[in-house]
Amino acid sequence: MWRSRFLRGAGCLLQGKGCIPCKPSNLPPWRYLSFYQPCLHPVLQLSFRAPTWYCFENHFRPAVALYFFRTLRKDAKSIIDFPAQHLTVTDIKQYLRSKDIHFHDGYSCLHAPSIFMQPAPEGSGKENYSLFIDKTTGQFLCKETLVEGSWEDLQDCIEVMLNESQTSISPNVLLGFPESMEEQEEREMEMKEVQRIWSSSMPFSDLLDEEVQLIKTMFQIGKLTNATLKKFGVRFFKPTKCLVFPWFSGRDSCLRGVKLLSAAMKADGRVVYIEATVPKISSYHNLFGLPLIGRKDSEVVLTGREVDSMAVNQATGLPSLALPRGVSCLPPILLPYLEQFKKVTLWLGGDMRSWEASKIFSRKLGLKRCSLIRPGDIQPCPSEALAQGRNLARIVKASIPAAHKSIVSFKQLREDVYGELVNVEQVAGIQWSRFPELNRILKGHRKGELTVFTGPTGSGKTTFISECALDLCMQGVNTLWGSFEINNVRLAKIMLTQFAKQRLEEKLDQYDVWADKFEDLPLYFMTFHGQQNIKTVLDTMQHFMMGQENLSVDKFAVQDHIIGAFRKFATNSCCHVTLIIHPRKEEDDKELQTASIFGTAKASQEADNVLILQEKKLVTCPGRRSLQVSKNRFDGDVGIFPLEFNKASLTFSAPVKGKQKLRKVKVDKNISTEEIEETELKEKREKALKPAKAKTVKGSAALKDTTDGEGNNQ
Repeated sequence: MWRSRFLRGAGCLLQGKGCIPCKPSNLPPWRYLSFYQPCLHPVLQLSFRAPTWYCFENHFRPAVALYFFRTLRKDAKSIIDFPAQHLTVTDIKQYLRSKDIHFHDGYSCLHAPSIFMQPAPEGSGKENYSLFIDKTTGQFLCKETLVEGSWEDLQDCIEVMLNESQTSISPNVLLGFPESMEEQEEREMEMKEVQRIWSSSMPFSDLLDEEVQLIKTMFQIGKLTNATLKKFGVRFFKPTKCLVFPWFSGRDSCLRGVKLLSAAMKADGRVVYIEATVPKISSYHNLFGLPLIGRKDSEVVLTGREVDSMAVNQATGLPSLALPRGVSCLPPILLPYLEQFKKVTLWLGGDMRSWEASKIFSRKLGLKRCSLIRPGDIQPCPSEALAQGRNLARIVKASIPAAHKSIVSFKQLREDVYGELVNVEQVAGIQWSRFPELNRILKGHRKGELTVFTGPTGSGKTTFISECALDLCMQGVNTLWGSFEINNVRLAKIMLTQFAKQRLEEKLDQYDVWADKFEDLPLYFMTFHGQQNIKTVLDTMQHFMMGQENLSVDKFAVQDHIIGAFRKFATNSCCHVTLIIHPRKEEDDKELQTASIFGTAKASQEADNVLILQEKKLVTCPGRRSLQVSKNRFDGDVGIFPLEFNKASLTFSAPVKGKQKLRKVKVDKNISTEEIEETELKEKREKALKPAKAKTVKGSAALKDTTDGEGNNQ
């Protein structure tokens, strides 16, 4: 009933033609729209006749009005959780058909006529399918008006339009949550900074030949011509000696942001390149080279860097685009801009990480239209291939289809096997920077694996694993956290403290500095707390990746089902899943074993890695905690190393005092974990029974026998 009343009221407001209240002259119009919206819905912007007392300039200051409507601001701490319903492409299609909205299937989106534009006359044949609806999430984008939003937003707009028998709805109808004054000022400052950098940077045609040659040598783009740099709008910013790559809107080619690329020399003589974006990376959704794409272009080469995109275009003449964050992610908001291409060739780089990212992105884009370029010595990244004088057109032509059959022969796997043998370090995965001992045993963090982590209650399992995840997240690994015991605010506070390595409660003046840096990390949290249905959790994880049978009442059968579901998800989605499982009840003086994991043996069987946080509860000195790797499917190495907890920074990565040796065991595949543990226990006992070696005492004093008359040790 409330929905129908809302729609009727919204329809009446849409019909109104009242004057728009006056706005502050110092604020742009698209910012002001959020200041005077009625408190009906935080998403719909509706025109209404405002009373005279509502005029800002006459009676209210903007800051006061903003404070009044700040309750609508979207806040992670006040999210309204509705029962989760998994959206499918079938649901989307059924809804559109029920509303008589025509559409046709695309590769990753549904194409429909935009409801934010007046429809073309019937029979004209000019119907513009410019509304793109993501098949996985329902998120939509109108390429003509740049209106975007969630599936719920689109449903609300359609309901309002049909309720009033309209053929279209205003492009300004969709409005996000009102921004605070601080957010508005930040956005305006970013746009001013973009304009300042762009106006202060110089085209290569305005530089001296000696300067151009020096710049090209510095950034290793000597083979790129000045014509190519001009074509893509690349400039040079002299104050910081940076290359400037523009972000032009694909619709009207207006400047929306810039990316700065600078070069730095490390202590070992290596040159590293550092990227910075304005606006910040979370809001930077550029497809570099998009304004150069024609409407009739049906083939594109997708690269991971701007210089690679220019190299491909110069050498082959093919349309080429660069992703804003390289191999880190393919933002869903960019998928509509790639719908026009019948063939997409992914050439993201020349290493194994780029190869893995290419296979993941091809699933989002549609396997049937994607081709991949396998990395190797003869097929490096495009800019290196151009510098080496290789035939880039031949490399692109030799790309392999992303789609494959369910059964393959070794002939098809041969190159993959060779690639793993050649790139041993890259295959081992991403290295931890805070836990070098973990690198020695596990070799790295690899995609497609399942890790089971356990430890005594209160030993710091969540704290330790959050630091491990933070370590990888700081290296660009997309991380999704789901804790059913600790709320997101508490978890984020722990990770922020670990990130800053200090107690921010005592240094609140530094909070914003560290929070800004922490906010740029590719870190996300699921809004679950307490017991959850496994299907709901998996649906959320699948939405994050973009890519069940009836359960028994037996709690162990339920756990086995959950373990199997996560195992399948890790393999199919090519991501690493870490599960924290409580152990069985053990005596305080006994160490945990693989068999101590709660439930059946399925958890340890399905897991690629088993980590145990050991704690000696009766010990308070350093070395109380240690991390044991009891299973490592990658190469079989297992071992244990000590941990020291720093309470001030909530970290386990602090160096342990004294020289602690890493116990590392080479395991025979045929020997069980229980036999290994029995062997270690036996070695400990034999070592304890051996007589202690007498220490040499300096001076003339002789060693005294510490036995009594009966020969018993005192």
